[in-house]
Amino acid sequence: MTVTELIERGGPAMWPLLALSLLSVATILERLWFWSRILTKEREIVDRVLVSASKRDWQLAQEIALQSRKQPIGRFLYAPLRLPNPDPEVFKLALEAAADEELTSMRRGDKILEAVIALSPLLGLLGTVLGLITSLSGIKLGDLGTSSTTGVTLGISEALITTATGLIVAITSLAFFRVFQALLFNQVKIFRQSGNELELLYRQYLANVSDRPNLIKEPVERFDNPENSTPMTDDQ
Repeated sequence: MTVTELIERGGPAMWPLLALSLLSVATILERLWFWSRILTKEREIVDRVLVSASKRDWQLAQEIALQSRKQPIGRFLYAPLRLPNPDPEVFKLALEAAADEELTSMRRGDKILEAVIALSPLLGLLGTVLGLITSLSGIKLGDLGTSSTTGVTLGISEALITTATGLIVAITSLAFFRVFQALLFNQVKIFRQSGNELELLYRQYLANVSDRPNLIKEPVERFDNPENSTPMTDDQ
């Protein structure tokens, strides 16, 4: 049985199920590509930044995080390091704000999978009910047990196709949804651990150094107009 024949036998409910399945597959593939890029380089970035910070080379730590801004963990670590001489509380707030933003972006696609998981079984059940109504509408009490009811059994079996299809789509989407949730929970642990370690190193650095250089050297822009400035005289 080909896909076209399966859709024709399943009835009209198969078309929205087909759309949901395509939407689910597209979301799953996009999320797999996203997580594969993150997990391959994440630990290396964290280790390099923390090692540089432990050696009090904050400029190098900032440069490593800046070069890794394509990764969520790089943007997370770069958020406080880009600030010139931040207070410990400002340093912590920058970490928390960056973590919230990055973790929210990692949840992209979850709502789509949740909708597919909820709607697929219902559409499958709807298609089965519609198929049963169509199959049983032509049966008369006097025809029970005769050869005229032979096609009813075939109609019922075809009506159950939508239920099976809806369950397959929902189960597959649910399996990948749980995998992505587990990866997200692992990211929460990594963000919390690396952020706490970086904040601790920074607080230790402040406790030992009173006159510290800027963590990031930003160019100083001059807004005064040289033409309007008057030269200093001896009296001044």
